[in-house]
Amino acid sequence: MPFVAANPSPATTEASIDPGAFWPAIVPGLMRDQMRIDGTIPAPRLRSALIEAAASVNGELASWRQSRQDAGRVALEDVPAEEVDGTSILVHRYLRAVGCLAKASLLERLGDYDATGKAMSTSQAADKAAALNAHVDDLQRDARHAIAAIQGRSGSVVELI
Repeated sequence: MPFVAANPSPATTEASIDPGAFWPAIVPGLMRDQMRIDGTIPAPRLRSALIEAAASVNGELASWRQSRQDAGRVALEDVPAEEVDGTSILVHRYLRAVGCLAKASLLERLGDYDATGKAMSTSQAADKAAALNAHVDDLQRDARHAIAAIQGRSGSVVELI
């Protein structure tokens, strides 16, 4: 009977990422688990995606952060908010936004990769690309909603046709 191995998770010894004094640390191993990023993504690639995602979220929240710091809040967890599972909902949402953007970025670059090693027809490749694009769009939307929720804004996006 042949042995079939799943894509294992790499060791969880990946160092935390410090996104700045105000923001909570990002733990790559936890992000792997929460965002279902398997071992086919090497640690340096995940780290790079998480850093870029944190920079993007931090940029979008820069004026919001500054106003909180001006009010005497040293860190995100110091901003008054409801708690879920003993952690500020703002921290949960920040980490969700970072995780969603990082995974979206990784998926955007996986369009030419087939984990099965099987050849695909042009229509199969197009179907796979469409499914990946839809997933990327969902992740980007979830990140936008998390950022809007941190800012206390509605997560609705309206597009004019």
